[in-house]
Amino acid sequence: MDLEDEPVIAMESRIANREEAFDFVRQYLHEHQFSLGGNWDYEHGYFDRYLDEARKVWLRIPFEVTHGALDGDASSTDAIVRFGSPFVLKHVYNEGLDEEAHVNTYGALFNQFQEPLDRDAPVEDKWVSKAEEVLRQVDESLPF
Repeated sequence: MDLEDEPVIAMESRIANREEAFDFVRQYLHEHQFSLGGNWDYEHGYFDRYLDEARKVWLRIPFEVTHGALDGDASSTDAIVRFGSPFVLKHVYNEGLDEEAHVNTYGALFNQFQEPLDRDAPVEDKWVSKAEEVLRQVDESLPF
């Protein structure tokens, strides 16, 4: 994800520019309710934590692989990662089914879900404050 493509709020954190073993930071961030975002690949990815119960506002910590190979689905990997600056973003989606569902010509599957109302909605101050609090907790106990 390119930060210029979406309205996001950049956050300050001691984790930015740190380099560490992926397995170690995955476990550490998991303890702070982060998970490996589904959009990772072998060169980079994101640790994500939702900030609201609707899972529309996210605190995201980007990383790039600097050594080894990342396999986020494996229980262990030799990858070393370097973190970028965390940021907050918001996606607002339609709820429910799309009344005009259409057939996917490649797989003959029905696309029953609606397009997002606002893929890049502005982030309210309360979520920025919540993200700052989460990052403060991450920074205070940062073991690396």
